[in-house]
Amino acid sequence: MKKRTFCKMIVGAALAIGLSGAAYADDVLAKVKAAGVMKVGTETEFAPFDYIDAGAHAGLNVDLFDEIGKELGVKIEWVALPWDGVLPGLEAGKFDMVAGPATITKARMEHYRFSAPIAEATVALMKRKGDPKVKSVDDLTGVNIGSGVPPSGPTAILVGYNDSLKAQNKAAAKIVYFQSAPDYLLGLANKQVDAICDTTLPLGKMMQDHPGKFEIVGPISKPFYYGWAARADDLDLRQAVNDQLETLRKSGEMAKLQQKWFGFTMDVPDSGYMPPGAK
Repeated sequence: MKKRTFCKMIVGAALAIGLSGAAYADDVLAKVKAAGVMKVGTETEFAPFDYIDAGAHAGLNVDLFDEIGKELGVKIEWVALPWDGVLPGLEAGKFDMVAGPATITKARMEHYRFSAPIAEATVALMKRKGDPKVKSVDDLTGVNIGSGVPPSGPTAILVGYNDSLKAQNKAAAKIVYFQSAPDYLLGLANKQVDAICDTTLPLGKMMQDHPGKFEIVGPISKPFYYGWAARADDLDLRQAVNDQLETLRKSGEMAKLQQKWFGFTMDVPDSGYMPPGAK
């Protein structure tokens, strides 16, 4: 076979692969509508976004996707699994979008694309109320902190903060990893750890559910935003979701749902938001 003919075959194959990938991206929304079902992956241990209440799946994500399903004319089918399997499940095509939600970061945007932000938060610590061992986030001498298993976003921030204390010759903490938020909350209640690390929204929910038992220390991060993850080449479905989120913002329904699940409202950026350093 002549070299030129072989090269033409290689180029043709590459174009075919590229076109098939583009066709797949263009057809995702059409496929969802044709099936009448949108599959959404999540974990159900991240209140107030997703959790089990009296045996039923509840939370902000449930209410928001109910509205999106009505607008698209499809049923929302939830696929629940541990958080460490959620993003790999998205890549494997087990579902169409991740409700999570996940912190929108530069590193994650190298692999995924996100919906418009749905909430703002910071990472902080929570300790047992009145416990003198955790004085401040600037002095973590002898403190054991429970957190999620890496690559959890809050855990990554905690590790970075801990390293910054060491670089300043300040006392850092020992980090103890747990599989889920209920696990490390139990560890805090049982004095297995002195504090736990998460974002202020789930920590606030824990404080609401256990009044007078815990208090927030921190934050240890700047404000950041949560969003829903989609595959990087899935443009049409993500756009349809963003359009509905914008409608909910303009109608005031988003603020009502924030008040319902967080106890307050917040302003978040639109779908044009990019995390620091991202392009």
